[in-house]
Amino acid sequence: MLASWQKNKFLKVVLVAAIAFFVLCLLFSLHRYFSFYASYDQGIFNQVFWNSMHGRFFQSSLSSALSTNVVHQGQVSEVYYYRLGQHFTPTLLLWLPIYFLFPSPVTLTVLQVTLVTAAGLVLYVLAREYLRPTLSAMITVSFYGANAVIGPTLANFHDICQIPLFVFSLLLAMEKRWWSVFWVLVVLILGVREDAGVVLFGVGFYLILSKRYPKIGLALCSLSFAYMVALTNLIMPLFSEDISQRFMMERFGQYAEGDEASTWEIIWGMISNPGRLVREIFTPFFGTFKYLLGQWLPLAFVPAVAPVSWMVAGFPLLKLFSAQGLSVLSITIRYAMTVVPGLFYGAILWWSNRESEIEKTALPSTKFRRFWVICICLSLFFTFTSNQNRTFYFLIPDSVQPWVYVPAHQQWQHVSQMRPLLAKIPDDASVAATTYIIPHLSSRRAILRFPRIQFRNDAREIEKVEYVIVDLWRLNRYKVAFKSDRQRLERILPSIEKLYSSGEYGITDFRDGVVLMQKGVASNLDAAAQWVDFR
Repeated sequence: MLASWQKNKFLKVVLVAAIAFFVLCLLFSLHRYFSFYASYDQGIFNQVFWNSMHGRFFQSSLSSALSTNVVHQGQVSEVYYYRLGQHFTPTLLLWLPIYFLFPSPVTLTVLQVTLVTAAGLVLYVLAREYLRPTLSAMITVSFYGANAVIGPTLANFHDICQIPLFVFSLLLAMEKRWWSVFWVLVVLILGVREDAGVVLFGVGFYLILSKRYPKIGLALCSLSFAYMVALTNLIMPLFSEDISQRFMMERFGQYAEGDEASTWEIIWGMISNPGRLVREIFTPFFGTFKYLLGQWLPLAFVPAVAPVSWMVAGFPLLKLFSAQGLSVLSITIRYAMTVVPGLFYGAILWWSNRESEIEKTALPSTKFRRFWVICICLSLFFTFTSNQNRTFYFLIPDSVQPWVYVPAHQQWQHVSQMRPLLAKIPDDASVAATTYIIPHLSSRRAILRFPRIQFRNDAREIEKVEYVIVDLWRLNRYKVAFKSDRQRLERILPSIEKLYSSGEYGITDFRDGVVLMQKGVASNLDAAAQWVDFR
């Protein structure tokens, strides 16, 4: 009876943690969206879902603007561009029926928070396969307090949010020997992204090395590696050349020669030049070490000494550390989520071995539990103060020197001035907008990021957008501290002036630093006068 009460007690702790995580993450994410702090990727995924709902699967003009044809060759964006050439994500279709019922960018935000919350509950069930309720609950609370979990959950919607749920479910199916479920989850994980096979390769590597299921491990390693190579070299190039000409070069171009490279060429570049690979993995040294500390912190650094954590999470870590760019070492960006399942599974098995060695006495000790709680609190503190996605912009200044801070009431007043302008844009009209307006207008066939205004329509003809809406107030606020906003403003102001002076677009409204323009109409005199004053 006492054991049953203890079990229920810790299950309640897990449920309370899950509910708190869900409610707080959802509230902050929705506030971020409705106060116009969600950005470009939220718009991309919403447009992909919106087009897929209408039978135009994985097409996106916003993704087209990031393609090598547009970025490197100067071509115009295409409304019929298939995003599968950049990221192969068929598993997203799993959630299309939900989006069909609630077609909105908000649906994706709710979906992301729900998937990550559910992953924590599956983790608890997985931990209970090996551990007592006390430790299982602590590990689950650690998950909900991890910077690498909270940060990406509060970000724009992304495909990697499916990884924790699918991988924890895969490991649970393996423990239960539900092999049919196991292989279904293998397929779903491979369909998350073209590089999700790296996570599966880590699982297979562990199964071989531990000798638990070496044949399954070998099959998993072979399948995931063959799939990734075939997909990136044979399938994705059918849609576009982005994988070899842009994405591979941006992340792994240091291992290649020339302006493009296939997966095979990148792998050979790593093998043939191991010195360069080692340098990439360990530099910057303090950045890499800081990243590992951040990943280990919520679990009280147990993954650092857990062999299984290194086996399963080692390959996702290798992929991140061998790539170039500062974003791969940011623990609050989506890539960090690929490392999480391996670290937590390794921690479960490490504690399981410790319990077995001392015949399940009360572990961890009271002293260590206090240390663990402090680690979780520190993880939460660093998550809050990093404010990577500006989710907490209304609580934390974006810059101290020079001072940049936007109070919530001020931002919402600005939003109230902006919404009437958005309402003037028809749902089926083509539009160009600034970054933080894009998610709110992305449920349409043609949308671009201003100052781009040209696109290729379904008839393969080039045309210009019907509407332009630009938030200059925001750029003006942030330009004093952020070079990127200053550069955007310097590009945008002459573009607006050119469109206005030529008479091709008329300024139909101007409120609180937000300008609305329409193609082929005369300018509203009051709005034009406000623009001149602002300019």
